[in-house]
Amino acid sequence: MNPTSVLMQAVNISKAYGGVRALKGVSIELYAGEVHALCGENGSGKSTLLKVLSAQIKPDGGLVQMRGLPANFRSPVESLRAGIATVTQERSLVRELSVAENIMMGASKIRGPLGINWAKTRQRAAEILEVLECNTSVDTVVADLPPGQAQIVEIARAISGDMKVLILDEPTSSLSTHEVESLFKAVSALRASGVAIVFISHRMKEVFDLSDRITVLRDGDRVSSGQTGEYTPDRVIADMLGRELSNFSVDTSPGENLEPILTFSKVSLERKYDNVSFSLGRGEILGIAGLVGAGHSEIVESIFGIHPKYEGEISVRGQVTELRNPPSAMRQRIAFVPGDRKINGLVLEMSVLENAIMASTSIRARFKPPRPTDAVSFVTECINQFNIVTESIDSPVVRLSGGNQQKVLLSKWIGTQPEILVLDEPTRGVDVGAKAEIYRILLKQRDQGMSILVSSSEVPELLALCDRILVMHAGQVVGLVDREQANEDIILKMAMGHA
Repeated sequence: MNPTSVLMQAVNISKAYGGVRALKGVSIELYAGEVHALCGENGSGKSTLLKVLSAQIKPDGGLVQMRGLPANFRSPVESLRAGIATVTQERSLVRELSVAENIMMGASKIRGPLGINWAKTRQRAAEILEVLECNTSVDTVVADLPPGQAQIVEIARAISGDMKVLILDEPTSSLSTHEVESLFKAVSALRASGVAIVFISHRMKEVFDLSDRITVLRDGDRVSSGQTGEYTPDRVIADMLGRELSNFSVDTSPGENLEPILTFSKVSLERKYDNVSFSLGRGEILGIAGLVGAGHSEIVESIFGIHPKYEGEISVRGQVTELRNPPSAMRQRIAFVPGDRKINGLVLEMSVLENAIMASTSIRARFKPPRPTDAVSFVTECINQFNIVTESIDSPVVRLSGGNQQKVLLSKWIGTQPEILVLDEPTRGVDVGAKAEIYRILLKQRDQGMSILVSSSEVPELLALCDRILVMHAGQVVGLVDREQANEDIILKMAMGHA
């Protein structure tokens, strides 16, 4: 369907938080029957603009219009009633309720003469999941779902009502390849029915595969906007950064000494992975690829003692080691950067300083708190070394962009001086520039002798970083490829069980 009219419009929107101007008179037009990609680095103003559109925050200046009329929504509830639905990376599901109850929450539930008709409500929820090609039972409690399926339920809830505008903020960050394809089919159907869709993704391929129009923000300004056909990935990146992204390719030469520092020997975790064997060499970056649910996240969690009931042998420096809890892993000089920095990685309301020293101070014997001067010196060095953008070391981490939060999380664990650094989805939800900086941090640590294990659902990330890539499918190791032999097609075929 060709767009015929402006359905929603933001005109000269400005917003400041203290002395930081998040939006500086930004305008955007959303057309019926069109997917509009919003691109920009973390901190460029994308999330603030989306919150204005969905009435989560009020702008300091400018106005929002629906079909040319002022849209004076006083709350997100009013916005939702007007047909503006939002799906973000932040889960808003009620974990204790079933899939059906979450999808058909509130007024969406189908009512009968005696109250809610649960049979029809469950049937409608199942129909919505079928559109997304998701076979999850509507009776499953959300707390029991893996992240990818929970995200699908979040999307299902958004499309359950009478939508006019659908805002998708990084909806694919925890989805498998098949789930992404199903989502894109659903989005295409919504576009054909006249829905205006805003789409944010840091994956350039998704932006160009799905969108009809692109708007780029930088430092709170709209720097360009036009039909997707007018752009190339290089132009989008240049507009985002205000410069060409030079030297993005990195040297991934393996370290000379590849004697094993970590070895899995026929390790299994019930219903997660089975009979897994591999070794991580000193001075090597080893990647683990797999679709959501393949077992790769559980493997890296096992190394940090999060899943103590594994069977088989894990050896560190040639000695069989019991990794039954995180302290036991930390005593082996193992550090772990989890996939969800906001839930498992950082304490968002605490300062940059407090987060950065949290792990290193917890493993050292001491009879009194660390000296403030030592802590300040360490964190200042991290800020300079990792190029962390923050007003001060005392600023709450919640105020930082996603990329800078991730760099604080890396600082937290690199500060423990580990020999083995384990990461799960290390650049999820960060922009291109921050991603390149994180890659350089990891490669520098490898060059200094650190051994690094990276679990990622982004195959291009593994190809850019890793010396070797282990591929998982349905809990089994199905391949191990060297960087010289690896390409995206081979790894995806293996991960899907087709190789």
